[in-house]
Amino acid sequence: MRCPYCGSENLKTLETRDSPDNTVRRRRECADCGKRFTSYEYVETVELMVKKKDGRLERFDLNKIVRGLQKACEKRPVTMDQIHELAEKVRQDLTLRGKGEVSSREIGDLVMKHLKNLDRVAYIRFASVYREFEEPDDFQKLLKEVKA
Repeated sequence: MRCPYCGSENLKTLETRDSPDNTVRRRRECADCGKRFTSYEYVETVELMVKKKDGRLERFDLNKIVRGLQKACEKRPVTMDQIHELAEKVRQDLTLRGKGEVSSREIGDLVMKHLKNLDRVAYIRFASVYREFEEPDDFQKLLKEVKA
């Protein structure tokens, strides 16, 4: 860090404050010219990218997960808070992996893992779209898996 007025690196930190948006505000003073200024520090996050089935890359969008969950949980005893919480769990799980790129399959698998514990009917609805069910037998296989 250099003084914005004289370019000196001889700085003194007078005050440090954490702010709610995970930035750190520091009040500094230059030992050479005596001028004071404020600096901000923040955590630089890597934007999560999703690799689609067709190979395209797009930005991770939490709202897509929420919309999919809303459709699966329609007319079920699941609140919007629970849907948002589940979507946030998925985002956190993906972030903890430390990769900048994840496949849409990984996201779907995580959603199913968490949804199975929340509501089994919604789980079956989500699975039927996610796994692209075409035959009634596909539902029977999944029902056996859910009952086990």
